Parts: sequence; C-alpha cells; structure tokens
Amino acid sequence: MSDQIFTYIALGLYFAGMLFIGYIAFRRTDDHEDYMLGGRNLPPWVAALSAGASDMSGWLVMGLPGAIFLTGLIEAWIAIGLTIGAYLNWLLVAPRLRAYTEVSRNSITVPSFFENRLRDNTRLLRILSGVVILVFFTLYISAGMVAAGVFFEGSFGGNYLFGMLLIGAITLLYTLFGGFLGASLTDVVQGLMMVIALIVVPVAAVIAIGGLGNTADLIAANAGSDHLSWFGGTAITGATILAIISSLAWGLGYFGQPHIVVRFMALRSPQEAKSARRIGISWMILSLAGAVISGLVGIAYMAANGIDLADPETVVLVMAQTLLHPFVAGLVLAAVLAAIMSTVSSQLIVSSSALVEDLFKVFRKDTPRPKTLVMMGRLTVLVVAIIAMLLAITPNDSILGLVSFAWAGFGAAFGPIILLSLFWRRLTNWGALAGMFVGAATVFIWKALETGLYELLPAFVLATIVTVVVSLLTYRRNDEIEKEFSDTGTMLTVPRPHAVGDTP
Repeated sequence: MSDQIFTYIALGLYFAGMLFIGYIAFRRTDDHEDYMLGGRNLPPWVAALSAGASDMSGWLVMGLPGAIFLTGLIEAWIAIGLTIGAYLNWLLVAPRLRAYTEVSRNSITVPSFFENRLRDNTRLLRILSGVVILVFFTLYISAGMVAAGVFFEGSFGGNYLFGMLLIGAITLLYTLFGGFLGASLTDVVQGLMMVIALIVVPVAAVIAIGGLGNTADLIAANAGSDHLSWFGGTAITGATILAIISSLAWGLGYFGQPHIVVRFMALRSPQEAKSARRIGISWMILSLAGAVISGLVGIAYMAANGIDLADPETVVLVMAQTLLHPFVAGLVLAAVLAAIMSTVSSQLIVSSSALVEDLFKVFRKDTPRPKTLVMMGRLTVLVVAIIAMLLAITPNDSILGLVSFAWAGFGAAFGPIILLSLFWRRLTNWGALAGMFVGAATVFIWKALETGLYELLPAFVLATIVTVVVSLLTYRRNDEIEKEFSDTGTMLTVPRPHAVGDTP
C-alpha cells in the first residue's frame, strides 16, 4: 500500500498541474478567437510540441508498443509512414495554411477556410465539413476514452468504467475552461512527459535484463526471427507488401487532421513554421523510436521475468510498474495519461468549433455576441465529451483499430481538399464538396469490404481524382480568389515581425 501511495501522489500532482494550466489559460481567454485559436499567438516550440502531443494519443504509448510486441517490426512501417507524412505536412501545409487562413477573411477553423477560400455561397461545404468533423472526432475521442479506461484497469486493477469517467472528466474540465490555449499549453508538458517515458522505460528494461545482447537473445528465443524482420518473415509475399503499403499510407492522413493543422493556423507567423518543424519532427522521431523499442524490449522483459501479458497494449505500463520506483512509475503512468488526454482535449476544441463556428453560426442569421460564442463553445465541448464517453462504455475494437478508422476518415475527406486549396487555383466549391463526400464515403465502404488494404489509401486517391475532375468542369475565374492566392505567396516571402516578448 505504501508503494501505491507514491504512485497516487505522482498522478495527483500531474492532474493538479493540468487543471492549474487550464485555469491560467482561462484567465487569458477573452473572446471566441482566443478560445478556438489562442489569438494566433503560439510560439513555434508550443505549436510543435502541441501538434505532436495532440497527434499521437494513447496510440503512441499503448497501441504502437502493443502492436510491436504482438506482431514485430513490420508494424514499425506505420511509424515510418507517419514521420514522412508529418515532415511533409510541416514543410508544405504549415506555412501556407497559416498565411492563407489569415488572408482569406481571417478563417479560424478548417471548414470556414474552405468556405472563404472557395467563396461557397451555398454554405454546403462548411456544413458538410462540420458534420464530417463531428462524426469522426466523436469516434476518435471515444478511442481516447477507451484508452483511459484500459489504462486505469491495467495499471491499478480498477474498474474500466470508473477510470474512463475519471480521466475523461479531468480532461473535460481543463478543456472546458482553458480552450485552445489551455489544450496547447498542457500539450507541451504532456509531450515532454511522453518522450521522456518512452526513453526511460526501455533503457531501464534493457539494464534489468542484462544488456543489449541478452535482450536480443530473449526476443529471438521467445518471439522468433520474424519479429525482428521488417517484412514479417524471410519470404516477402503479396500480403506482406500490402501490409507495408497500408502502414506507409498512414502518412497521408496528416494533411487532413483538423486538430493538427489548426496548430499551424495558430502560429504567430508563417515564417516560424520552419523552426516549429525542426522541433516537432525531432520530438516525433524520438517518441516513435522509443515506442517501437519498448514493444520489442517488452518481449524480452516479460520472458525474463515469467510475466504472462494478457493485453499487449499495456506492455509499457507493466514494465514501468515493475522496474521503477513507485513515484517515478507514477510519472510514467502520468505520461501515458498525457498521451491520451492531450489528444482528447485538442479534438474536443475542434469539435466545439465545428458545432459553434461552422454549424450554429451558419443557421443563425444574426451574429451572436463574443461571450455567447465562448459559452456555446464550452457547452458543445461538454456535449461531445458525454457522447464519446457513452460510446466508450462498451468498446468493440482495439485502441489502434478505433484510431485508424477516424484517422482515415479525416485524411481522405479533408487531406486532398487542404492540399489543393493551398496549391491549386482552379479548385472549386463543387469539386471540394464532391471530393469530401467521396473520401468520407469510401472510408466506410472500403472498411466494410475487408480487402486488407488500409482504407485511407484508396479513399484519398479517389477523393483527389473526383475533386480535380469536378473542379475542372465547374471552374470559373474569380478575381478575389486570384488576389488572395497571390497575397498568400507574398505573405510567405515578406516576414511580418511579431511583438517583442509575445508569449502564448
């Protein structure tokens, strides 16, 4: 019992810290743009760590190590695909989206940017975008809630439902009041905790086993050489190639993730995307490498200690609790929570913006007062969180399975539209509408077909083709759009200094 007290103290300090940061952000949130986008005042290091932490979720510390533990290095292709996708997202999308969303009527959400960029007077594009966000983010947030319940059950032998509700409630509290700024600042702390945990745990395990040689021998003896093969075995088959292509295809999803690209929109200037990219990709490489190594080392550690691991997705949790001092183990457990909570909080904010900025304001003719919008934003955060918790009461898929489907949905529905809106003048609102619908629908259909190919790839390709074809058929030159396109390019080449001493 004394050991558990140290663990509970560490978790208590973490929870208190998150709530305190949420309170600080609450004091600095004055209007709707502050609540949804932090006043476009994020320094590059905050944007980078926030994007990374909100991206990875419980998948990083639980899903990926569990997949490596169960299947082997072939699952690491997902990490490679994600790293490539994230780098290209920071390189291509981040600076131009930051500039274009300001030039195009100061758009503060992805759906409002689509509408403003394409001059969609029908409002259909904004409405469909808002619906897509609500559908897939509700599933995505539900995956985070499931991870929270599994974490509580695996770490403390507690009740799944109680753990899910407790962690969900704390995340909801600091998101409810702190808004985008609260989510971003807590992400920074959470991102640092995640990367440290994924370095400390496998290193401690290797030392406990007796070094790298013993670790490799135990992996080979207890999992076989296939686990250490990037191709899942000595023979490369069609199924292997399909699995690798599917894993690499995860990288395409980055271009369409609203909770990630909104960090680009919140940067202080487009020019700061470069330094943010360096910080973000460095964090990502360290974190993903740590997750992959944790999964492999976990095989050796469980064998060396005779531990029968019932749930592979708890491999990092079990190693932390058996290897480290209870207080340090508590901090590692807090890092797992950080991975879950950072993503959920970011997704709640974007879901809130979809309901308030992209649906409520569309159907209401008069412009609500700023305080009314902030209140509505907080109310919708509460509603979405409750729905996600209800869905998570009886989970019917793994954490990785839930995340992969939502990731595919956003990647296919939004990814092609974001890329084309930034780099192709001839994109039209009808092309974007058709592509978005085809992308989202294909994800559902392809998933049901169970072909073995990750649904994101065919959905992304089909959505791109449909968007381009319909845009070419419906294109009409618009001088305002042409001017904004050119002004965006100018904004990227002419640095705009921010005030000295600006802070998030």
